[in-house]
Amino acid sequence: MSDIKKQACFEAHDIWAAFSMLTRLKVPVDHKRAGERANAATWAFPIIGAIIGGLAGFVLMVANALMLPTSLSAALALLTLIALTGAMHEDGLADCADGFWGGHTHERRLEIMKDSSIGAYGAVILIVFLLAEWSAIETLAHSNPVLTLAGVGSISRLPMIIALRVIPNARETGLAANVGIPQLCSIQIACGLTVLISFLCLGIFGLIITIIGILFALPVFFIAKAKIGGQTGDVLGASQKCAELGTLAAALIF
Repeated sequence: MSDIKKQACFEAHDIWAAFSMLTRLKVPVDHKRAGERANAATWAFPIIGAIIGGLAGFVLMVANALMLPTSLSAALALLTLIALTGAMHEDGLADCADGFWGGHTHERRLEIMKDSSIGAYGAVILIVFLLAEWSAIETLAHSNPVLTLAGVGSISRLPMIIALRVIPNARETGLAANVGIPQLCSIQIACGLTVLISFLCLGIFGLIITIIGILFALPVFFIAKAKIGGQTGDVLGASQKCAELGTLAAALIF
């Protein structure tokens, strides 16, 4: 934990910094300040996740109101999620699949994950995940998609913050290394915000759904520790996708 940057736990500008890290939206961010507070700004990840999910839910609600087929409405909502994030989490998922099972050493796996091309493992897992998410989102079309997807978006960003704190970096460069290790207070604020948002969006089962979402992300971290010795930006992205799918499934059950 020696490389934790000691900073104030909270600044309003952290929300813009988190926006710049997690989305492709143009926001009034001070990039120098955002870079300096990258690890501290992680407390705002659940808020950004909720906004991303809520916007996708709004697209689903509008498309449904326009009497579009639910399958098309769900596809538009899924495309909204991907467009807002620039597909960074999907890219991480595919890269992890290719690297974890395409190489035989830590170094080779990291090299494959850094390669921008996609292999068979990455293509297959990406297709499966997108189909599963599309199917789950389609089921939400006639419920309350804005609140549900906002809750899912918030919960699915929490495992990334925890992993940045407790799992070492697998390489000295890259997105995760540049963000740095969040302070304990950042983790505490993020956990509190996630629980609050999950309760407001998903009701009394919000805490259970949150726990399930985190559990779905854990295998990614265990595999990453075994395969490459730690976490990277790709690993964080893959964990978000797994948590998102698990949270969606749990939300549909409850």
